[in-house]
Amino acid sequence: MDDVVEVSCPWCGERQELWVDPATTGQMVQDCDVCCRPWQVFVSRDELGQLQVHVERS
Repeated sequence: MDDVVEVSCPWCGERQELWVDPATTGQMVQDCDVCCRPWQVFVSRDELGQLQVHVERS
């Protein structure tokens, strides 16, 4: 089962759903589905396994 989180594009501000594989942690690059500009996505999990995602301009 994948984790889904809603994020806002740091370029255009459009809200989007981001699917994250449960085994994923660290950094990745994702392009906005609306404006096509790249994001730097930071994925971490707390000690209970709860997903935490932060996006910024890449």
